[in-house]
Amino acid sequence: MRSADTEFHGGPLDGRVLPVLLTPFNNVPKYYRVPVPAHADEPARTLVYVRAKEFDAKGRSRWRYEYRPESDPAAR
Repeated sequence: MRSADTEFHGGPLDGRVLPVLLTPFNNVPKYYRVPVPAHADEPARTLVYVRAKEFDAKGRSRWRYEYRPESDPAAR
């Protein structure tokens, strides 16, 4: 399967670039969920990143993820 190096903005993954598997249409998924296991007094949770379009200096577009903890569609 193909992957694309995708930048993350906000939250615990801020500034990291990770390979993300592409959909059959060669896009990154709309939501990227990162499960965080329980540790000490903190319960287990899921970090939610939402796909957003970003433009470079030459006007070319690419995808990035922005941290949005309130936008998990599975929690609705």
